[in-house]
Amino acid sequence: MPPFTREESEQALLELHKDWTLKDYWLERFFLFKSFQESLDFVNKVGKLAEEEWHHPDITIQYNKVTLKLWTHAIGGLSENDFILSAKIDKL
Repeated sequence: MPPFTREESEQALLELHKDWTLKDYWLERFFLFKSFQESLDFVNKVGKLAEEEWHHPDITIQYNKVTLKLWTHAIGGLSENDFILSAKIDKL
């Protein structure tokens, strides 16, 4: 399966929370929390969801800031699964 085109990605991005951004070949979003513990709790929820979906984002924790990056590694770009997982993360 080929990755989404830029146009397909931009169209799918419209369905997500406004804080998701489209980079070269991935989706990215920053989340801010009051403490490291809140950041860690959120990451654990994302991790559980990612395991259930068998689709895993790159996650960075910087004290009260969490950065998520999603793309489908096997195709080197974005797929429908990336947008589905992003939407599910939005609901957390």
